[in-house]
Order: sequence, then C-alpha cells, then structure tokens
Amino acid sequence: MSKPTTDGRPKLGFVCVQNAGRSQMSAAFAEREAERRGVDVEVLTGGTLPADHVHPEVVETMSEVGIDLSGRVPKEVTDEELASCDVVATMGCSTLSLDADVDVRDWDLTDPDGKDEAGVREIRDEIEGRVEALFDELEAEVSVGQ
Repeated sequence: MSKPTTDGRPKLGFVCVQNAGRSQMSAAFAEREAERRGVDVEVLTGGTLPADHVHPEVVETMSEVGIDLSGRVPKEVTDEELASCDVVATMGCSTLSLDADVDVRDWDLTDPDGKDEAGVREIRDEIEGRVEALFDELEAEVSVGQ
C-alpha cells in the first residue's frame, strides 16, 4: 500500500458488479473508520454494471450501526479511476485486472442481495472487520514510514 496518490493521501477503492451492497458497505465503513482514526484517505466505490439503487436490506442493516446509505446511488467505476488507487478491494465477483501498480485484494464476500436480515448482518460484520484490518495496516505503514 505504499504507492502515494497525486495529492499524497492514500486512496482506497471498493468495487463489485452492482455497487449496491458489499462495495457500498465497505466504502461507508472506510469513511467512518477514517473519521474515527483521524486518517486522511480518499474513498472510491463503484461497480462494473451498477444497479439502480442500493439494496434495501443493506440500507436497513447499515442503519442498525448508525450508517445511512439511503441517499447513495450505485455508480459505474472506470479502470482509470481504479488504477489511481493504492488498494482496490473487490468483493468476490469481479474480473478486474489492472496493469497499474495497485494492490488488488479479492475479499470474496457473499452477495447480500435477497438475503435475510441475519445473513446481511453477517456480511456487514465481516466487511467491517476487513475495513478495520485495512486501516490497521495503513496506520502501521504510515508509522513505519515516519
């Protein structure tokens, strides 16, 4: 994760096909974690074939942890945008292949679309843990570089 972005801030990308569930949760947790830790990062999220809206079951379970996704709209993400990231986390559904110097990680997460509340909560909690671990790694790298 050592490639600096043009403005010096680390840039994290979260991508899946629809950008309506896993990648939206990941981006929201990353935004919250950056605020909690006082870390200045740029967060990018998108999909290769974006849906019309964030899955309702995702909006509902994220609201349980104080995160409002009701106003978010899935969007398409380009290879150029992803190539500008330091780390890109895919959700187990991507055929992403970047030639750039990007740390691409496949988180291999179950799609929450159509899952019951307990299933979506399990996915949400897994994502939260992975995002926290990513920030632990980011902070460790920054302190080593100082």
